[in-house]
Amino acid sequence: MEIKYMCPYWGSEEMPIEAFIEKVAAYGYDGIEINLPEDKLFISKVGKLLEAHKLDCIAQQWLEPQDESADSYLKRMLKALDYKAEIAPIMINSHTGRDYYSFKDNARIIETCYKFEQQYDIPIVHETHRGRFPYSAMATSAFLKEFGDLKLNADFSHWVVVSESFLDEQSEQLAAAISRSAYFHARVGHTQSPQVNDPFAPENKLYLDTFTHWWEAIIQQAKIGGKETFYICPEFGPEPYMPAIPYTNMPIISQWEVNSKMKNYLKAIL
Repeated sequence: MEIKYMCPYWGSEEMPIEAFIEKVAAYGYDGIEINLPEDKLFISKVGKLLEAHKLDCIAQQWLEPQDESADSYLKRMLKALDYKAEIAPIMINSHTGRDYYSFKDNARIIETCYKFEQQYDIPIVHETHRGRFPYSAMATSAFLKEFGDLKLNADFSHWVVVSESFLDEQSEQLAAAISRSAYFHARVGHTQSPQVNDPFAPENKLYLDTFTHWWEAIIQQAKIGGKETFYICPEFGPEPYMPAIPYTNMPIISQWEVNSKMKNYLKAIL
């Protein structure tokens, strides 16, 4: 099985897209994950740049929060999915639904995503993220039982924060999620934050080892399932995910360097 590594555009939005993609290629990534704006010229430019550098694209579906009904959310989501499909991404990583919507409403949203997949032949994975339908291990387990082919983007740092634990008491739910993980964000969190200050600092070894164990299990499941290519995105984020020095608001570590180091770490062990 081939493993490909994606670079997040999140945190590099101030960089010209040409310079970003050139840097992505120079650092040995296989592609990017990007939340594309509703801008046909920009989408076209990104597509041409990726083609020129022989890089893949995972499009992100993320909507600005609004106080809205599930029906209103559905309309906005479909509009976003439609224009992101223009770049023909290898998959869409979706921040799907809301944690405060009913199970029925979130199920309708998931069913709409299935219809989109069938129409465009673009897989959608649903990110395990706070505030979305898969905001916790227990909440997600009900949807995994309801939808037998639901695909997850495993970002278990969020579940660790929500439960204030390393999910030891939710091993059954965690195992079910691992079996459905078609992609993952390689970010290490702890019980009070979705992001440690530096995953390779010795004081964070327990956290890194725990997440590495989960990631290895996902890769093993993918191999057993006969998956030909698996995508991973090291996704340590900028401030406020990244801790900052008081009074200066300067990040305590380089987001770019920690993601690159995570990519190299995973390449060596997976």
